[in-house]
Amino acid sequence: MPEKSKSAWYVVHSRPKCEHIAASLMAGLEGVKTYCPRIRFQKSTRRGKVWFVEALFPSYFFAHFNPTEMLRAVKHSQSVIRVVGFGENLARVDDKVIEQIRAEMAEEDVRVVEVGIKVGDMVELTEGPMRGLKGIVNAKLSGVDRVRVLLEFLGRENAVEVPASKLLTEHQPRVLISKKHA
Repeated sequence: MPEKSKSAWYVVHSRPKCEHIAASLMAGLEGVKTYCPRIRFQKSTRRGKVWFVEALFPSYFFAHFNPTEMLRAVKHSQSVIRVVGFGENLARVDDKVIEQIRAEMAEEDVRVVEVGIKVGDMVELTEGPMRGLKGIVNAKLSGVDRVRVLLEFLGRENAVEVPASKLLTEHQPRVLISKKHA
């Protein structure tokens, strides 16, 4: 028998890219609260800068409910795959963990994360005749959003000045959010 008792936070596994939809629909159930932290970040792509909004925990969100009364309704909510458990026991999440996540998210449901480019970053050019070449950021320059990148082509290293907006970085926004609180 699954562990049943009073209301607590549980982890809910949803269909990919449907976390926020599943959480908002489930929040409409009486006796259920949900929390689906998401991040919003701008990333350079081959098409230019694009804004992305993704779940902090892809395919997962949190729900606070009493399993005795609401487990069936939660399990059968739209876009829900399952409530995470170990064997017959549902995986409870301590209130303090939810509070810590909320603090990391600065009490926002969708937190904007600045990805940025720093000296020493490995980058790839996304436009121009050197598109696709990879290099290392050597310096941030004065002026609007320009950097110097060391590229290896024609058998030697060359320094090229480019707008930072024309570069792809390898930074991961989920890692950046946790580094700000470390």
